[in-house]
Order: sequence, then structure tokens, then C-alpha cells
Amino acid sequence: MTASPFPRSRGVSARCGAALVAAVCLLCSAGNARADDDCFARAGAYQGVNPLVLRAIAWYESKGNPSAVHRNADGSIDVGQSQINSIHFAELRRYGVPPGALKDACVNTYVAAWMLKQKMIRYGNTWHAIGAYHSETPSLRDKYARSIHAVLASWGMGK
Repeated sequence: MTASPFPRSRGVSARCGAALVAAVCLLCSAGNARADDDCFARAGAYQGVNPLVLRAIAWYESKGNPSAVHRNADGSIDVGQSQINSIHFAELRRYGVPPGALKDACVNTYVAAWMLKQKMIRYGNTWHAIGAYHSETPSLRDKYARSIHAVLASWGMGK
């Protein structure tokens, strides 16, 4: 059996995992989020990450398409508007989030916020953390961060 992805010795990470479960349970009990509900703002506030960065990630990844699925060359898949990779499915299941739930735009946004928060815990509130949302490989990480910056700049932000 593998150790929990949220070690108790790092209380912040454990709380983030618990926060993800609580957020998803809240969403499920409330039914499907209406399109005019601002899940980006709520998820960002819940995890303490910038909702504009969450919007930029969703725009860059899928143009905001909650049904988007991308099959990668390595056999993994990316699901939903923020393109959550299947390597995270087992961990998400442990927190009560089945893969199919990732096609719900609001659930996907909360998961993306949780994932981004994990990177920010590790790297701080930096472009490095934003790039690591996509990849830990330096060249891919840096390219992704530049792409998200470009989306924000095209919206008149991220200068």
C-alpha cells in the first residue's frame, strides 16, 4: 500500500485534500452548476489561487469546453475544460471524485484549483508553479507558463 499523497506531516497538503473532498461534495449536493455561476471565482477563493489564472488555464487547455477529452501519445488522457490528466484519477478517486465527474465544468475547476494549489505550496505563488500545473519538466513547464501568461496578457492582464 502506498502512502497518502497528503502526508500528515505537511498539514497544509492534508487540508487541501480534505478541502477538495468537501468542495466536490458540496457541488454534488447542490446539483449541476448553472453556466452563469462563477465556479472560477469560488474555486479560486476556496483554494486561495487566482481565479483569472484558472480561467486562463481552462481557455488555453480547451477553450473552456467541459466535454473536452484529449488522448496523449503516452496513453494517458486529459479530461474536461482544465484537462485533468488520467495520472491523477486514482488519487482523485480516493477523495471521492470519479473520472466522469471531471466533465462537469465546476467540478473540473475545483480540481484544477486544488492541483494548482499543490504546485503553489511547493513552488510559491510563481510562474514556476503555474507551469508545473502542466509539467515538472523545465522546458515544458516554462513554455506552459509563458502560454498562460500570453492568455492573460491578451485579456489585458498578466503584465
